[in-house]
Amino acid sequence: MKELNDVILRTVAKVAVVIILTFSINLFISGHHRPGGGFIGGLAFVAAIVLLFLVYDIEKVQKNIPIDFKVLAAIGVLISVFTGVGGMIKGKPFLSQVFGHVNLPVFGQTEMATAVLFDVGVALAVIGTSLTIIMSIGDDR
Repeated sequence: MKELNDVILRTVAKVAVVIILTFSINLFISGHHRPGGGFIGGLAFVAAIVLLFLVYDIEKVQKNIPIDFKVLAAIGVLISVFTGVGGMIKGKPFLSQVFGHVNLPVFGQTEMATAVLFDVGVALAVIGTSLTIIMSIGDDR
C-alpha cells in the first residue's frame, strides 16, 4: 500500500488527542461535584484513542498500547462492584459512600470519597468495553 503524505493530519491529530485526553481527565475529576464522572470521562478517552485509530492504524496503535481491553473492562467492573460491596461490609446498603477529609501536603484539606473509586471502575469498564467493540468492528478478518 502506498504511504500517503499526511503530515498535517498526523500533527493536528497529535495536538487534538492531547486536548481530548486533558478534557477527559477534567470530566472525570469534576464528576464528583459537577456533571461528568467515570462514564463520560471514559467515553472522551475512547474518542481520543479512536482518533488515533483513524489517523494511524489500529495495528500500529495496538503495538504502542499493548493492553487487552477485555481485561481492562473486567477490572473496571470488579473495582465498581467491590466498591459497592464495601458499604455492605459495614451493614449499609450496596453502593453506600464513605467520605472524609485528608490533609495532603500540596493540596491542603482535601475531600476523599469511595465514589471516586467507583468512578475509576466505571471509567475502566467503559474504556475497555467501548474499545473492544470498536476494535472488533474495525477488524478486517
